[in-house]
Formats: sequence, C-alpha cells, structure tokens
Amino acid sequence: MADTIVNTQLLIGGQWRNAADGRTLDVLDPATGDSIGSVAHATKADMEETVAGAAVGFEAWRNLTAWDRYVIMRRAADLLRERADQIGRIMSREQGKPLEQAVIEINAAAGVIEYFGEEGRRLNDELVPARAPNVEQRVLRRPVGVVAAFTPWNFPINQIARKLGAALGAGCAVIVKAPEDTPASPAELIRCFCDAGIPAGAVSLLYGVPAEISEYLIAHPVVRKISFTGSTPVGKHLAALAGGQMKPVTMELGGHGPVIVCSDADLDAAAERLSAAKFRNAGQVCVAPTRFLLHSDIAPAFIEKFKARISALKIGRGLDEGVTMGPLVNERRVSALTELVEDARQKGAELWQPATPLPNTGFFFPPTLVLKPTLDMRLMQEEPFGPIAIVDEFTDLSAAVQEANRLPYGLAAYVYTSNERTGRVLGEALEAGMVAVNHHGIGVPEVPFGGMKDSGYGTEGGPEALRAHTITRLVSSQHAKAPF
Repeated sequence: MADTIVNTQLLIGGQWRNAADGRTLDVLDPATGDSIGSVAHATKADMEETVAGAAVGFEAWRNLTAWDRYVIMRRAADLLRERADQIGRIMSREQGKPLEQAVIEINAAAGVIEYFGEEGRRLNDELVPARAPNVEQRVLRRPVGVVAAFTPWNFPINQIARKLGAALGAGCAVIVKAPEDTPASPAELIRCFCDAGIPAGAVSLLYGVPAEISEYLIAHPVVRKISFTGSTPVGKHLAALAGGQMKPVTMELGGHGPVIVCSDADLDAAAERLSAAKFRNAGQVCVAPTRFLLHSDIAPAFIEKFKARISALKIGRGLDEGVTMGPLVNERRVSALTELVEDARQKGAELWQPATPLPNTGFFFPPTLVLKPTLDMRLMQEEPFGPIAIVDEFTDLSAAVQEANRLPYGLAAYVYTSNERTGRVLGEALEAGMVAVNHHGIGVPEVPFGGMKDSGYGTEGGPEALRAHTITRLVSSQHAKAPF
C-alpha cells in the first residue's frame, strides 16, 4: 500500500463528505515535516447537520436489540483486525510511531470494541424487592443519548475505540471529534463500523477548530454526555461548559506518573519494563512513567541499566525497519520539551542523552534523563509528554510516597519491589486512579482506566464505563392484589 495519506472527509448522517465550504487543513508527516494530505474542516452548517443525523442515528441504534448491536460491533472489530496492517501504515505515517506499535494499538482497539459489545448484552435491568406484595419496583438502565467524544492524537485509534465501545455498547450514538494532526487512521476505524452495518448517524466524525466544535456540541440539547481525553486545563474548561448544561462527563486528563523502585526490586526487569513504557510512542503517553524515585542503595545500578536500554533505542521514521522510537507529533511538542529541558539545565540539573544520532529532518527529540532535579524546575510540576525521564533518589519510603503524591495529578503510578506487602501498602498509599506493581498491565478493557484529582474522573474501562453512558430510572407499579 502506498504511504500517501488521502484527503480525509467528515462523516455526517452516514455519508462521507467534504466540508460545506470546501475548507481543509494540511496533514504533516512528523518524520519529515512534509505535507502528506489534508483533512476537511467542519463549518457550523456541518455541525448542525451532524447533530441532526446523530439524533436519527440514536433512535435507530437504541431500538436494536443488545444482541444485534453486539453483532455489528463484533463485525467492526473483526474488520479492524483484518485491516490492521494497512491502517497501521497510515497511523505510522501521520502520527510517527513505529509500525509495530501502531498495529499493536489497532489490535488492542479491536479487543476494546469487542469487549464493550459483549458487555452491552449484560447491561440488565433490576427488580428490587418491594415493601408490599402487590408492588413491583423496576430499575431501568437506558442509554443517555448522543455522546460527544473528543479524542487526542497520541493514540488516534485506541482512544476513540474506548469512547465508541462504551457508548455504543450502552446503546448511545456518538459524535467523534478526532484529532486534526492524525485524522486518517481514525477515519479508517469509523469506516469499519460503517462497513459492519451500523445505522446512519449512529457514529459521526468531525474535524476542525477544537474550541468551536466543543462549544457547539456541548451546548446543543441533542448532545447528552461529554467524553474527553486530553490536557487538564482543556478538560477543566470543557467540564465547566458541560456543568452549565447539567450534562455528565468522563474526563481522562494529564498525568505525571511517579515510579518507586525499592531497594529489593528486580533491577533488570524494572529497567527493561520501565524503559519500554517510558519511550513507547516517544513518551507521548498519558500514563507514561515520568518521575523515577529510586532507593539510593540501587540508584547507580538502575541508572546504568536504564541508560543501556535507552542507548539501544533505534530512532527514526516509524515505517523504517527496526525503528523503536519515532518523532514527536509536531514542531510545537519539540519546542515545549526543549524549553523544559533548558529550564532544568539552567537550574542545576544534570542531563544525559544517548549518543544515538537523530534524523536531520522531522520533529525528533532525543531520549533524555534529568538527574538531580529540584522542585523549582518546571519539569517537576508540568507533564513533559515526551521522552524525558526525571530521576531522583530516596532513603525513606514515606518520603518517596510524599513526593509521588505531591502533585495534583493522579492518573497512573508504578512500584517495583520483591516484597508483596510493600507492593500492597504502596498500592493503597499512592494517590492514583491506577497503580501497577512490577508490571504495566493497566490498559486492558475489562478493568477501570481513569484518574483522580486533576487527572480527571470517570473510567474508560470495565463495566463502569458502560454504565456511565446510561441513565438510571425507577418504574414502580402497584397491581391488583392476588385473590389468594
């Protein structure tokens, strides 16, 4: 398949089409900075038609049986798997991640869709025992309505799949506002649903100015729930807009993942797993480990093992053979990371970067260790969202916990220890929506995925994510007393 990204269209009322005024935005290859296609830029007229189509699609989708919805979702998941290689090439070209990571993401997304389709079949009503023999109390769970889903560019398919899966599994229609930096691979995901036979309007796709689209959709009376993944400041703004409309939200926001490596940890396993997690997707991962808190007894040994694995990274274009770390998504990210590292350098940090040469073109940034950090450095307060690891030491475990919990973020945290009790205690003590001990298994669809504090609320995994797209109603009926 050619690596050219074709012009990506909007999906409105079941029809793929250009923007009403024909406007488009350029799509750049982050490995070169060259234009590789365009994406339609929605107008207000396009948004109006999208909402009208979604209202019709919701009625059609909600009135299917849970089994019929499951069959369509299962078919979409199968199509996604069948097309994983070709969609993976598109994703790698527009987002920059290595092809192998792109294909893994796509197959994982298929599993998410499949899970929520199956879970939707188990979204049962309840019969609550009444206080009188002739009263029946039924608790109904019904789809909340049309959902507006706003998704980021770092995982352009899996982030949408989580929102689509939970909403569709509950019987809702979804308007997806996908990222303009990476539009083509989300469109291919949505195409799988269309080809699987989903009713027109049950899924819609928009691109354009994020603020314009979000403000229009959140305020529209047809839209009944908001789901957002992105930065904390934007999430707070959208949550405030939704609150003004009394609309429920799911917010998966930023993080600043702490890692506590205890003195009894398996250092080889820790260095291997943490380096893979840190530099996957060039560090552009909301749950990436960022602040490495190492017990002073093992800090030198761990750092050397960690450096060795970083030095082994092959950095380049995601479609090239053997590449394990691609570019950042755009020039803005390079500038942001450069500023953070320079601020740390000026305030006394020791910096380490591997000797691995970077390509001469594109939006690449070297893997970087920031040693001897101080709290006045911006990196200690702001999520870098890139291939930067901050390394500090501790001697007292309670002090490490205090540092881990210092920031207002609480998305993901990690612990490495060979002591089971220590792992359990830290799992309770760390203020994060997800804590992983000795591994990184927090992304499977059947478990909660979400944060606390400024990292958001709600979950995008497990049955809780499905129920969050429903409204709970009571129907209490009194019947004639039985004659016996």
